[in-house]
Amino acid sequence: MILNHTDRTIEGIMRLTYDEKTFGRNSFVESDERLLTIAWNTADDQCVFVDDEELLLKSNHVIVFSVSQSFQFEDPSGIIALQFNRDFYCIVDHDHEVSCAGLLFYGKKENPIIALDELQQEKHNLIFQVFLDEFNEEDDSLKTEMLRVVLKRLIVKLTRTYKTQENLDKLENVELDLIRQFNVLVDQHYKKYHQVQDYADLIHKSPKTISNSFSKYSDKSPLQTIHERILLEAKRLLRYTDKTTKEIAYEIGFHDIPGFSRFFKKHTQFAPSRYRENQQKVLIGKN
Repeated sequence: MILNHTDRTIEGIMRLTYDEKTFGRNSFVESDERLLTIAWNTADDQCVFVDDEELLLKSNHVIVFSVSQSFQFEDPSGIIALQFNRDFYCIVDHDHEVSCAGLLFYGKKENPIIALDELQQEKHNLIFQVFLDEFNEEDDSLKTEMLRVVLKRLIVKLTRTYKTQENLDKLENVELDLIRQFNVLVDQHYKKYHQVQDYADLIHKSPKTISNSFSKYSDKSPLQTIHERILLEAKRLLRYTDKTTKEIAYEIGFHDIPGFSRFFKKHTQFAPSRYRENQQKVLIGKN
């Protein structure tokens, strides 16, 4: 079942999906929607394929996806997914309302996985029922606001659980916010800016301050974060489009093909052309 709500006055989109056999997303096919995704696995343990990485999603665990990620579940029918765009609810602009909600989508891990105990499962089931009721209401002036209120409640609960799970409750919110802000900016500007100094200038912090925060609370460095975002886009373009290596290199901010090829091979052990060939074989094999 797929339930949609669109508020044309703000171009806000919200979607609830459950009991669907084909739920997933190709970020290039659906790139115009740019939806954040919260997915709850109510089935048995299963694999989820995020871009070209395979993750284990255990039963009654929740995983979060950014707007630019492709994903596919081994058993989509067991997934309850809530998706929304920035116009419907911006987790950055409303960060103060939901106690560092940006931590879920732009925090220290790219795809946070949150375990729900029995009590939390009951609470999330109640929230799911409220969502169902609101989606099935006739459109009126209050529907968008009611859905937004329930969404905020869900994000607050998941954020609290995640912070406890990751032992983040006693950490400095200022430093966590710095990491989140850095990650948001990288997601917005990775095609233009490739150096930590570029983002330090945007945040008005020194590169050393940013690096110190990452060393305490993140499992990767600021430069690694930038490189991984650039590499992820390069892989997507090679895998899902017919653009030439030259076109891709320029699109993601490289001034010459050799520079892009060296960067790509350093991080993947493959030349861009070889990576594309390998991925095409994989896609053919799946079909």
